Amino acid sequence: MSPRRRLLLVLVAAAVLVAAVVVVGRLVATRGPAVAPDARPAQDVLGPVLLVPGYGGAQAALEPLAGRIRATGRTATVVALPGNGTGDLAAQVDALDRAVDGALAAGAPSVDVVGYSAGGVVAGLWIARDDGAAKARRVVTLGSPLRGTTLAGSAVAFAPDACPVACRQLAPGSAEVRELTTAGVGRRLPWLSIWTTADQTVTPPESARLDGAVDVALQDACGSGPVSHGQLPGDPMAVALVLRGLSVAPLTGRGCPVSL
Repeated sequence: MSPRRRLLLVLVAAAVLVAAVVVVGRLVATRGPAVAPDARPAQDVLGPVLLVPGYGGAQAALEPLAGRIRATGRTATVVALPGNGTGDLAAQVDALDRAVDGALAAGAPSVDVVGYSAGGVVAGLWIARDDGAAKARRVVTLGSPLRGTTLAGSAVAFAPDACPVACRQLAPGSAEVRELTTAGVGRRLPWLSIWTTADQTVTPPESARLDGAVDVALQDACGSGPVSHGQLPGDPMAVALVLRGLSVAPLTGRGCPVSL
């Protein structure tokens, strides 16, 4: 092999190596940086609460819960989602990020995020993609398909034309669900996941479990009867669990905060 050809091969190999390093660096960056515990927002300093609606983006469904939070003396805002909450989850993550940045720019020390249904997936992706663990004190999710819902999976398989982008992204095994379950978001900050064993929208209901989070089945904590997915934001026991999760007390899945 001539010296000139050998030099050419060396230069090509070096270029390939540099390109590989750049790609790996980009992949690592998209996972979100780890946040040291002492760099996280203080648990005893409360900021505003942002509530993220579920699939369909109906803000009215969360306004009563927001009102209960405001009654404790805190600011609570239901985030408006683009595309009626059925479009690309990435756009919904961006909407949450803008709301958080707005609150921080206004002087908030941090935020708490409450995600209902698919809103919990949005919250998790925001934690993974936008260094949310450095901005949020806590996350509380209600009936969120953090491992996907087979209901969406069935829609993808049997009625794809009736399954918009967000629907497809909530199916088990989707890129978004894989990202959420492998990013370790439940270990990045205090996270309380509340769900009901009677859920027929998030199927199976145990899909609300998240590694590293405090998982609470409503029936286990409070011995309540069947509470549907749609009833979660207004159920007195679920609301009491949310309010306890948003307090300064350590997160726990034990005991019911209301008298039965």
